Amino acid sequence: MRRLSMLLVPGLVSMALAAAPVLTSAYAAGSDEPSSPPKSDSSGKKSKKKSSSVSDPKFLAAYRTAYTTIYDRHDYTSAIDQLKSLERDDVADVANLIGYSYRKLGDYQQSKTYYELALKDDPNHVRTWQYYGLWQLEQGNREQAQYHLNKIASLAGTDSAEYRSLAAALDKPTGATLVY
Repeated sequence: MRRLSMLLVPGLVSMALAAAPVLTSAYAAGSDEPSSPPKSDSSGKKSKKKSSSVSDPKFLAAYRTAYTTIYDRHDYTSAIDQLKSLERDDVADVANLIGYSYRKLGDYQQSKTYYELALKDDPNHVRTWQYYGLWQLEQGNREQAQYHLNKIASLAGTDSAEYRSLAAALDKPTGATLVY
């Protein structure tokens, strides 16, 4: 999850930073590997998650295919179908990518639903806070986007790509077209 900088094409980060405040897909790319599930709570309750593990090779291959469908082909409808076929929208990374895809298609209500599912699974999922913050901006909710930015700062720091992406978007005037 936190390996975003290692997954980027060398030099892309420095080019993206030089072009600030314009956002690039480098900041929205996330990771092609889902993060480990959050640590279980101390109450001793067993997880209600399905038995397939995010470390299962079949799951990972299907997740990576969906990831490529989103970020390389920009085919959000197919990606949603691919991600839903995993039957794991209870995993933050999966729900987040479904939400991202719905947002890119302009279906903001579905997008919101999946971002909230992602945060239900992992309240500290930095990419979801970033994407949901961008969603907030697209809806005109600058104060909520600022809240999301502050949450990212507390989780990942102000040097994280997720923080910089959302901060750059917040620096744009209201109504400006977001490019990411």
